[in-house]
Amino acid sequence: MLMDELSVKIKIADREYPMKVKRKEEEKVRAAGKLINEKIKYYREQFGIDDKQDLLAMVAFDCLVDKIADDENLQVIDQTVIEKVNHINQLVSQSL
Repeated sequence: MLMDELSVKIKIADREYPMKVKRKEEEKVRAAGKLINEKIKYYREQFGIDDKQDLLAMVAFDCLVDKIADDENLQVIDQTVIEKVNHINQLVSQSL
């Protein structure tokens, strides 16, 4: 094992998953595991679902919808930044 890797166990839906993660990624990995378990708990309580496969599928779907929305927002932000930079370039060119 490399010096910058850690062996961790992440518990998701009452099941432990051993993995090796980079030391700098450990906090993110643990936070992701915690978030998955919180979403599982939410769906279990909200909809009365007990089947772990159904719960995990709903969490996966939810996460992917969030990612798609985030990607769309980033595209809008990127386009806005490009437009602002172009505008600033025009202003600088005009003043020279």
